[in-house]
Amino acid sequence: MADLKRMSLILLTSCAAVALAGCDGSSSVASPGEGTVVIPGTPTPTPTPQPTPTPTPGTPAADCPTGTSNVGVIGNYRSCRLPSQITSALSLPKVAGVAYEMNGRVDVGVDIGGAGNAPGGVSATLTIAPGAIVYAKADGDNDFLVVNRGSRLVAEGTETQPIIFTAQQNLTGEVTDETQGLWGGIILAGRAPISNCNATVSPGTAQCENVVEGTSTALYGGATPTDNSGTIRYVQIRYSGTIISPNNELQGLTLGGTGSGTAIDHVQVHNSSDDGIEIFGGRTNLRYLVMTGADDDGLDTDVGWQGFVQFLLAIQKPNNTQSDTYATEIDSNGNEDVLPRQRYNLANFTFVHTSSGVNAAIRIRGGADARFVNGIVVSPVACLNIVAGADASGKTTIRPANPALEDQGPPMFDSVLFGCANPYAETTVNNITVTSAEQRAVFTAGTNNLENGSGLLSNTYFPAGAALSATPFDASTLNPTGTSFLVKTSYVGAVNGANDTWYRGWTCSSNRAAFATSASCTALPN
Repeated sequence: MADLKRMSLILLTSCAAVALAGCDGSSSVASPGEGTVVIPGTPTPTPTPQPTPTPTPGTPAADCPTGTSNVGVIGNYRSCRLPSQITSALSLPKVAGVAYEMNGRVDVGVDIGGAGNAPGGVSATLTIAPGAIVYAKADGDNDFLVVNRGSRLVAEGTETQPIIFTAQQNLTGEVTDETQGLWGGIILAGRAPISNCNATVSPGTAQCENVVEGTSTALYGGATPTDNSGTIRYVQIRYSGTIISPNNELQGLTLGGTGSGTAIDHVQVHNSSDDGIEIFGGRTNLRYLVMTGADDDGLDTDVGWQGFVQFLLAIQKPNNTQSDTYATEIDSNGNEDVLPRQRYNLANFTFVHTSSGVNAAIRIRGGADARFVNGIVVSPVACLNIVAGADASGKTTIRPANPALEDQGPPMFDSVLFGCANPYAETTVNNITVTSAEQRAVFTAGTNNLENGSGLLSNTYFPAGAALSATPFDASTLNPTGTSFLVKTSYVGAVNGANDTWYRGWTCSSNRAAFATSASCTALPN
């Protein structure tokens, strides 16, 4: 979270020239019980160890596709460099023996502004074909991709040919299951409403904008809820996440003010040194997400985001180097009652929270509204941490509904199963504490919830025990009138056991989790 971030280990981008190794620990929580957490040695089945992975044999292509520059050979690939500024349509086809290089910051388009009329604004589209590989150059630069307001990224892979964003060290066989933080990540900046204006203007208006964390200059925000920043589908984002300075980070995928026209589904973020996905305002809905090995939060949301997420599997890095590491963190960044108020809706999720260095798997604060249904949460610490308002205005996160403030009331839980050392954790802010008793009242107000489960998961992320017989909540009833994003399921959790297939094939496997039919995250196709 941008306002209370870690001051510990800073992974500067100068480290991108070598493969970074994470902290010890490669296990996932399997079956925590009431006051007792069992942490097995490895997931079952055990992924094939690859301490010194070898690139897939192949032959570099002879030349590069139109619009890219031939800069030599990296491993078994012809390196085709993207321009630093893309101002017209550019397509990256899948070509055997070709990998596309980002050398420093790559901008798609030039910001058109929140109202769409910024001087010098240029709209552009970057289209990436199924199976293409895009990598960040290992030369110490701060490499990341920015899709500016008014432009689009169309990265549509397939189940058998996912698009892979990674680092050069992955091409040369220098990564392991502990590698992280080798490049910045992907940023989509849109023109949907946000609540954290960087000037004295009305939040949610076309003039309300802010700078995307970690970029210094990329602006996001506006007054177009349906804004379209493109499509990211069947995509892997590997070894990303860079901390530029305290409270100034790049995630695997950052959404800044992106609208409901933006499509995000079937996305895996693997071994990010910061968050897997962070959302700053906007209206984008997401589904079929796999977060493996995040060193900070799996899903982090801020500043007026109002959206829906369904099917989220988050398996975090054990022994995180970050200090505030949650499976999901929900906040308003100190703007307790600035509208639009955050309205977080999550259905069918499994959180395998492995860090003992933080107080809970789920943190909700800042007066944000939140709705959780059909979830399984396991952790060696607590499951839930609800925090009072950061601006001394009281217990805004659990106060009664107030239509004048667009406040829907306390967080809501239905068909959510906790299997943690403790159900609740307390945090005192401005001498105010949301007590365990108050948090329990919030959680137990819902239907079919379980506070102290045990044996809720097998094979790292398959539902087990009480999770197999849990009564699911009909998530489709949460859809706004005239929409159908959330679907009804017959189960709780992100994955319905070994026969479920949505996460297979397009993901990669590691010591965080093994996915059937998925290749190793340390390997690449040619």
